[in-house]
Amino acid sequence: MLSTFMEKHRLPQDFQHTVENSYMLLAEDIYSQHQKADSPLFVGINGSQGSGKSTLSAYIGEFLSSKYQLNVVVMSLDDFYLSSKQRKELANTVHPLLATRGVPGTHNVELLNQVLEQLSISSPQQFSKVSIPKFDKSTDEPFPLNEWNVVEKPADIVILEGWCWGVPAQPTEQLSRPINELEQFKDIEGTWRTYVNQQLKDFYEPLYQKMNYWVALQAPSFDCVYHWRVEQEEKLKLQTCTTAKTKIMDPDQLMSFVQFFQRLTVHGISTIPELANAILYLDSGRTINNLVFKSHV
Repeated sequence: MLSTFMEKHRLPQDFQHTVENSYMLLAEDIYSQHQKADSPLFVGINGSQGSGKSTLSAYIGEFLSSKYQLNVVVMSLDDFYLSSKQRKELANTVHPLLATRGVPGTHNVELLNQVLEQLSISSPQQFSKVSIPKFDKSTDEPFPLNEWNVVEKPADIVILEGWCWGVPAQPTEQLSRPINELEQFKDIEGTWRTYVNQQLKDFYEPLYQKMNYWVALQAPSFDCVYHWRVEQEEKLKLQTCTTAKTKIMDPDQLMSFVQFFQRLTVHGISTIPELANAILYLDSGRTINNLVFKSHV
């Protein structure tokens, strides 16, 4: 399973060391929690852009499926982004910066809640097929409905990963001072960041309660995120037809783009470890230096 997984995801040979020293241990701990649950176990994974959330989620899903024959549903918060048309409406009615996907308020949380509710049904008699949305970052639009993934039977474990998934809203007093040039020059009145924070508090935090187990991919600092995000964009470029009209970003565009994420990424780095059941501490090269398990909720 591992060699096939590594080839599929174009991973280096030292990934095997990562699996043996952290990923497999984490997967087994999640399995042990599943064994105690009466209903599907919901796992939330938080990590900054480029931290390896997708790879970790995919590995856990494939490992538990192959070893224990579990039905593991893996989802990304990114796949719940609003369309560009919907974001333009927000840009016109709330703040221009909301045209750019990423922050809380640019996801379809109503659909997310609906999907989580549908996946919580464990009875085969009551379960109906669940369509999981997919978002195409190369075009900055959701995939057509007929290309969404479909869950055919009740889930044993549901994994949901996201860069801001699990991050709590900030205290209001922390919003007054801009954190970077984007906020300083394009959010002068603080309207955008206040709206984002309120969305987080009103619509995202209530959904956190649906998670039974939290995992944190802990970056050493925000400085690493830009370099990780460049690598992520290069990987996306390799996966996308070069002749197609895409919205893949160059390094300068990425430099501006990551500023949209800076405030909540920094806030998450300081708050998520207190809430997580398992923390994977990364160095600047994304090597996992330590895996810490905390008491289970």
